[in-house]
Amino acid sequence: MNRIIYALLVVGTLVSCAEGYSVQGSSSVSALDGSKLYLKAIKDNELKNIDSCEVVHGQFRFAGLLDTVRMANLFMDDESIMPVVLEKGEISIKIDNASQTVGGTPLNEKLYEFIDFHNQLDNQMNELAHKQSQMLLDGIDEDVINHQLNVEAAEIARREDSLVTNFIVDNFDNVLGPGIFMMITSGYRYPILTPQIEDIMSKATDKFKNDPYVKDYYQVATENQARQTGLRDVQPATVPQAEDQMQPVEQPGSETMPQPQQQLQPQEPLTNVPQTDENPD
Repeated sequence: MNRIIYALLVVGTLVSCAEGYSVQGSSSVSALDGSKLYLKAIKDNELKNIDSCEVVHGQFRFAGLLDTVRMANLFMDDESIMPVVLEKGEISIKIDNASQTVGGTPLNEKLYEFIDFHNQLDNQMNELAHKQSQMLLDGIDEDVINHQLNVEAAEIARREDSLVTNFIVDNFDNVLGPGIFMMITSGYRYPILTPQIEDIMSKATDKFKNDPYVKDYYQVATENQARQTGLRDVQPATVPQAEDQMQPVEQPGSETMPQPQQQLQPQEPLTNVPQTDENPD
């Protein structure tokens, strides 16, 4: 009997130490109604399901125990909709055709304030293409157009670089720092060391450096850079063949209109409303 009581006490203690998460969501997007949603997160270098639920009349809910605060993504089937931090508290998700937001808890509020600023910069960068077309229609010389838009694009890229770097640095020791680092590096064909990544790692805390994703990425990126440098030093003529397999991302400053370092994929926003086949009236 004493052993049973002791076992129950141990189980009760373990349960009480685990924090619970609660996600209450609402959606006005018809494509989501009746669909199954999944919360997925990286664990042991694999994307794994954490929880699932169905959208019923525009409402959905996740709830469960959490052994640690973690970054996750909300999915519909295999399509990522938006990131969310699973942490203690009442988390609220709102999805409509214009925006997708998460709030109610400190880290989610901070994350979506960042995403809002970043999306504004993305929109400004995307507007340059429309501006270019309009300037051409107005009869402005093409060289003048390219010079002006290069300057504007470079400034937007600089502001984005600063926004991302400062956000990661300010969140080195919580899940947001590694989470955003993963987002800005996942678009690369292979792990590389950009000036921005070098700057971030030069300031990084031990906790950030030892995050599994950050640690693996930086190690492989450093090895790739050493390999490329060695190839250039030993066989300069063969470097283009090596770069066919490991082609670096082009940085702003060329004659073509610069892009914001292809980080966070500006043409693909951080949040994504699933497309519907329905035609608007």
